[in-house]
Amino acid sequence: MEIKKVSIIGLGALGVLVGHRISKHLDKENLRIIADKDRIARYMRDNVYCNGERCNFQYTLPDEICEPADLVIFAVKFRDLSDAIYAVKNQVGEQTIIISLLNGIVSETIIGQAYSMDRILYCVAQGMDAVKEGNKLTYSNEGILCIGDTQPGRISEKVKNVADFFEKMEIPYEIDTNMKKRLWGKFMLNVGINQTVSVFGSNYGDVQKEGKARDIMISAMKEVIALSEKADVFLNEEDLRYWLKVADSVSPDGKPSMRQDVEAKRFSEVDLFAGTVLNFGEKYEIPTPVNKMLYEKIKAIESQYNIQK
Repeated sequence: MEIKKVSIIGLGALGVLVGHRISKHLDKENLRIIADKDRIARYMRDNVYCNGERCNFQYTLPDEICEPADLVIFAVKFRDLSDAIYAVKNQVGEQTIIISLLNGIVSETIIGQAYSMDRILYCVAQGMDAVKEGNKLTYSNEGILCIGDTQPGRISEKVKNVADFFEKMEIPYEIDTNMKKRLWGKFMLNVGINQTVSVFGSNYGDVQKEGKARDIMISAMKEVIALSEKADVFLNEEDLRYWLKVADSVSPDGKPSMRQDVEAKRFSEVDLFAGTVLNFGEKYEIPTPVNKMLYEKIKAIESQYNIQK
């Protein structure tokens, strides 16, 4: 199946980055951005920009009846996932492939419960240093999208179809036949880098150099390695070195999404990161003191939002 029609829900950093790249190669009517009425009004009034270029998007309301998409891309925050699953109902048909760009290790399962895991491919976005402020996205490293089947050790026709599409769209990608481990690896990185940079109120550069911030980041990541054995994923020191290289490859002036949320006084995905680690730690009786500390510090920051307002 050739992918000709694409629907994206979520215009955060990844949604804008991927959507803008697709819009350069796909006719406007074949790329739909799914959003509610208020968001569409704001997007059309203020426009959306990617590295200084105005994005040429077509917007579609969730209730609009249309031909199903060949590919649906989820690019929302985890807190908005339930609403997004409902909002794309008219975009999903029998042949639709679904990928999620969300952080964490559970979004695919949640989407699959609604639309069947048979439609789901795993996808991990890595190496991006995008920063979104208001309606403007800037980045110097667009990173890559890693895709693969939910079952390890094979490359299905769905994966080949998405890979062919990414080739045509000039989207950097990689096929991985062990995507569960890749998901856990990216989760490990997010647990370390997103939370540490947020607590220190800094940027990527702060954890790319030797010092307290980098030590805490690595310690938080090692707690995920310990948990991964219980989940039959078996991350190891080699995986840690790989993901540290990914962390060191992005612009030192960039900031992870959690740090951007904290700056904007938005509630973050700390429950998706440290919260998940703490839950697994309790379940498997494995100590996770560094993530407990990060969780408590970020929750303390968030508790001041209403007071500061």
